[in-house]
Amino acid sequence: MILKKTFILVSVSSCFALYFGQEKTIDTVYVFDNQMKKVKLFHSLNTLSPADIQKNSSNLSEVLRFQSSVYIKENGRGAVSSPSFRGTTAQHTAFVWNGININSQFLGQGDINNIALFGYDQVEIKAGGGSVIYGSGAIGGSIHLNNDLSFNQGFKGLFNSEVASFGTYNNFLKASYSNDRFSFKASGNYSISENDYEVPEKKYINRNGKFYNTTFNIGAAYKIAKNQTISWQSQFYDATQNYRILEENGNRTSYEAQTFRSLVSWDIDKSKFSNSLKAAYTEDNFQYFGVYNAPFTSGGINKNYIFKNDFNYFIIPKLNINVIGEFQQNQAEGLGTSELRNASRNVGSAAGLLRYFATSNLRFEAGIKQNFVEDISSPLLYSFSGKWKANNWYQVNLNLSKNFRFPSFNDLYWEPGGNLDLKPETSAQADLNQEFSVLGFKLSLTPYYIKIDNMIRWLPTAMGYWAAFNTEKVESYGLESQLSYEKSFNQNHSVKLIAGYVYTKSVDLETQKQLMYVPLHKFSSNIDYQYKFLRVFAQGMFNGLTYTTSDESRKYAIYPYFIMNAGLSATVLKKYTLGFKVNNITDTVYETVEYYPLPKRNYSINATINF
Repeated sequence: MILKKTFILVSVSSCFALYFGQEKTIDTVYVFDNQMKKVKLFHSLNTLSPADIQKNSSNLSEVLRFQSSVYIKENGRGAVSSPSFRGTTAQHTAFVWNGININSQFLGQGDINNIALFGYDQVEIKAGGGSVIYGSGAIGGSIHLNNDLSFNQGFKGLFNSEVASFGTYNNFLKASYSNDRFSFKASGNYSISENDYEVPEKKYINRNGKFYNTTFNIGAAYKIAKNQTISWQSQFYDATQNYRILEENGNRTSYEAQTFRSLVSWDIDKSKFSNSLKAAYTEDNFQYFGVYNAPFTSGGINKNYIFKNDFNYFIIPKLNINVIGEFQQNQAEGLGTSELRNASRNVGSAAGLLRYFATSNLRFEAGIKQNFVEDISSPLLYSFSGKWKANNWYQVNLNLSKNFRFPSFNDLYWEPGGNLDLKPETSAQADLNQEFSVLGFKLSLTPYYIKIDNMIRWLPTAMGYWAAFNTEKVESYGLESQLSYEKSFNQNHSVKLIAGYVYTKSVDLETQKQLMYVPLHKFSSNIDYQYKFLRVFAQGMFNGLTYTTSDESRKYAIYPYFIMNAGLSATVLKKYTLGFKVNNITDTVYETVEYYPLPKRNYSINATINF
């Protein structure tokens, strides 16, 4: 793009970025989550490519554990897993698939190890509240699973196969074709693991730990006119997890999950305005088998019908208004011995955002949103962001927001214990991101503060069962920091470094105690080095003291540990890559949930063919 003094904004489909230059339509890539392009103007994101994901190919838990600031609680490798973002709980993290919130309507959260790992073009991690755009649960942060489609790229394909310790096999195939008007992409993944690792120091054997899953993604886009695109993206996921047993002849239990997601979008993009109309259907089914080789004991079906319209208009080149309307119908049914029967609700929302670009280095965004949740009184939400690039080496970004989570179906309708009088959880929060750039290094420092009211907890009652109540007020504050460096030398050498440190203090204001499974300190680092056809990477993660009880008992706490992974790969003829990885090089005994150690040193070999 030729730079000029004329001020102008590139349109939304052109990445909605601010430039000093002439307008130019960039239609090479169609992104399904059009809001992410706007979010990047005001918020820092951690973006992981498919190559980054491949470094931790066991599951999404491993990816987030080593490549983000999120703390992951995993009940053994491949089993039930949940995130803790900025000292909040799993219900305060929103999982977003191509712009659609996919948290379970039963639990109000996502089980990380029952979310597909492969088939995305980017995984993006956003810390901080985002309920104005991404809805219920986006309090601590959000994890975005994004797909895109390119035009004018012809045919491309990739096949990757991996063999790893504990009887693990992982195969992934992706193919795409596009011309100037049509784009198509499909991918499939099959993973299986006997998962029979041992940790002698803990007298732990992961008996009955087998898991396997299959994923199929398909997407297409067609330009029906110069400024109009019709697109479609779908995902099919099928998985089984076996749950660990203590004795060889113990009763073998398991959990099966099936997910279907489909999204259709009609996008209009012109110089002054754009509009994205989306219709989506998502379905999550699960079955729990309490007895081996017998019919399922309990289960559930969750269906969601979603309609969303995103209208964007430039009043003047410096002033932009964005109006988002959404309607959902959520349906759920418990099966077998499940204590939740038929439940449904209608959920609507209207949001407005105003963005002002004072100069190329100074911009502001203010948002407001009202939710309409059937039979639940919803608060008015707001957000404000300001970003200022003071000079070439310093920029600062302020974010303020009010966010919320409405009760899940289990919170409301589980019998016994559901509570129809529950209020939504609300949070007020602020963070101040400062970024320093010197000699190719970038240092980011972000102090933050979150206060959550009406937190929903399940507590024992005098009648002998547990029930849902609005109880706690929680205060979370701390510091996120990241140092990055990237440089190429003589076209033969390149190096990339990312290191992050997080301090998190998350306190129940009634007891003044740290919340369970919130480490005070976490450090992670990733370094990549490439020389011609050889590439080496190394990862390190330090996890600080983590309490597993509400009284801060050190007897039952998880004590600090350090884990290191490394890998080496070689590419021949630009098409064929062979790689080798060692996980937990230090052979550390560690766990993220008490009594569930994760594997000691283990290995994998992988091969990739590009065609």
